[in-house]
Amino acid sequence: MMALAGIWSLPAKARGSATDADRSAGIIDISARTLPQAIAELAREARVSIGAEGTLPNRSTNRIRGAASVAEALAQLLRGSGLVARQVGPTAWRIETAPSIVPLQAAAADPVRMAPPEIAGPPIIVTAAKRAEPLAQAPYDVTVIAPADHVAAGVSRGSGWVAANSDGVALAGSGPGRNRMFLRGVADSPFNGDSASTVAVLLDDARLTFSAPDPDIRLIDVERVEVLKGPQGTLYGTGALGGIYRIVTRAPDAGREDYTVAFGLERVGQGGLGQSGSATANVPLAQDRLGLRLVGYAARDAGWVDSGARANGNSATTVGLRTRLGLEAGDWRADATAFGQWLNSADSAYVYQHGARSRPAQAAEPHDNDLRHLALRLERRGDTQILLSSGVTWQEVRDRFDATQGAAGIGQADPAVLDQARRYRVWDSELRLSRSTGPITWLGGLSHLEAEQRASRALVDTNGGTLPLADDRRVATDSALFGEAKAPLLAGLSATLGARLFRSHFEELRQLPATASRDATKWGITPNASLAWNPRPGRLVYLRYGSAFRQGGSSLRDGGGLNDLASDELATTELGWREAVAGGTLTLSAWNSNWENVQSDVLLANARFSTINAGDARITGVDLGWSGPIGPRLHAELAGNYTAALLVSSRLDHDLEDRHLPLIPHATLRGRLIRDWTLGAFDLRLELGLRYVGQARLSFDPQIDYPLGDYVEGDLAVRLRRGGMDLSLALANIGNSGADAMPFGNPLRLLLGRQFTPIRPRTITLQVAKAF
Repeated sequence: MMALAGIWSLPAKARGSATDADRSAGIIDISARTLPQAIAELAREARVSIGAEGTLPNRSTNRIRGAASVAEALAQLLRGSGLVARQVGPTAWRIETAPSIVPLQAAAADPVRMAPPEIAGPPIIVTAAKRAEPLAQAPYDVTVIAPADHVAAGVSRGSGWVAANSDGVALAGSGPGRNRMFLRGVADSPFNGDSASTVAVLLDDARLTFSAPDPDIRLIDVERVEVLKGPQGTLYGTGALGGIYRIVTRAPDAGREDYTVAFGLERVGQGGLGQSGSATANVPLAQDRLGLRLVGYAARDAGWVDSGARANGNSATTVGLRTRLGLEAGDWRADATAFGQWLNSADSAYVYQHGARSRPAQAAEPHDNDLRHLALRLERRGDTQILLSSGVTWQEVRDRFDATQGAAGIGQADPAVLDQARRYRVWDSELRLSRSTGPITWLGGLSHLEAEQRASRALVDTNGGTLPLADDRRVATDSALFGEAKAPLLAGLSATLGARLFRSHFEELRQLPATASRDATKWGITPNASLAWNPRPGRLVYLRYGSAFRQGGSSLRDGGGLNDLASDELATTELGWREAVAGGTLTLSAWNSNWENVQSDVLLANARFSTINAGDARITGVDLGWSGPIGPRLHAELAGNYTAALLVSSRLDHDLEDRHLPLIPHATLRGRLIRDWTLGAFDLRLELGLRYVGQARLSFDPQIDYPLGDYVEGDLAVRLRRGGMDLSLALANIGNSGADAMPFGNPLRLLLGRQFTPIRPRTITLQVAKAF
């Protein structure tokens, strides 16, 4: 018997309200363009459950509009697909393979199949692995978060919110726009130096970052976030050692017009006031063919750290604009996206005493992280799917630090501030084909990535005189041919094999303190393989091997010149289990990673960053989670993570007492309860969350190896909805913890004494949204 791929339906209350007339001759308007989307839309409109065996083909469908029964609509959608729909209950249908003409004896021997149980809601489809498949059948560890399903604080939701609601995601706690992101314990350094990131951040199909800090894209009008864990070198190339953080935006719908506006206010305990607003619009420009989606948002996040007379100085503003134009032409769809986000912090958030929220007067330390992005995407749907995508991203990151302490020996008399600027450009392009050929599903493609980075640093004295300290340029390219195929082996058992043949090249020019240049080319292969056992619907056990590579660069010698750095290589073996239990889902994954030639950014005595090969590491971890109902309209989420990330072979020039990799907590725990009520015409939702973040360390360097983490944080939120009106009230950090999220803020002062970055104090947020 084939495995059950998923069931499309509405909640039981909606199904129960359907009449026979609704199901037999309703007005049907199905505008979705792929078969899985169309089936889900039909289930919602007709208020029936539609089950499917196996994975539905991602073929295109024509629009259905007018009076039609469910049977007639299904027949039109499935015409020519080799599938048929059969009614198995008053409100239940099942899609199955069309019967062949077989001998009578063989037909009679086929066992009777029972109708699948009804499950509320459509299946979760993930695409981070470059193919659409139900989450329940995905043979890898992936977290999928739909922001619209949570009561949250609007524009303030970003990568920090995702990290708090998922497992294995860690952020350096320096603040929005300054953080580095890590997955599965693959952490190299808290510092934003020259090394490439270990996590690839993507917007839809285009990569946004290569070596830049996380831009903290705000999750406004976002369909879902997919966090694909473990090395992804086969599909994504260099710099995906830890995995993928992918934001999937909502596509324009050329079949309908809708608008949403939202406004919010926040109050930070012992801090300031903040405001936010957002607006989205979906506008059909040509009915069913051309649609435009517009998104705009702005927020002023309140500050809570005082510096001398500057109260709540670390306030920040974020402004974002996104437009996406979508064109439908038969089996083809084209999308053009333009996006920009400008994030500006007025001051840093570190202090000099644990638990404090103020520091002595010093120069303001503003931070900017501004990003602009353009992308084109062309897709052909059908038996053979074709995807051509290309995106270019410009990112500018600027920081200013007080230099009145810690800079006296660098060479500038009476230094006042240290200015540093980094400019990044990432151009990412890919051509990909995928198809199911009999029982084998395969994909293959060509990709090219070019990443350029320019960095400058200068000391400015009290009279405005400038002393340049750095002027660097680096260009990295990665060109590759990749492919992956999945085939059944035995009943319920399938195997996936993939590989990437790549050519990686970098050029580097450093003009200060002396001119030096370097370039290198590397050819290689990053393979992956997995076995997936699906003995019955709702159970999946998988064994996966994955690998990834990160370009080696160069490090600065004392007195000038460059030393070559070996490339990172990481290989992971992972065992996973996903099980449908008591109406929910239980997941368990355990992994072991061997990481060779760990590249790590380190802080030098002159407050400059350099990159070294720190040694070899081994990372072992376990994730365990359960999500599901525990009573009528009561839902729970429980998850825990343990990670042992250790440097097992050191190439550092000092002994290590603690070999744990930086910034990775030994353990994390989280839980969430969600309760829904219906109060007359109103829908009410209450969420209560609790999270524990274990202790971690800052650096390999014993001079600055300070502890961080080891705190508990809770949140409470309530949402009231009626029609298109949505009112929410959220309380974050209920216990008003002042725990240290990051013992680093100013590189010049770090060697002189302790620094602490407290987590945000108790904050209350009110938001009102209206859909039209």
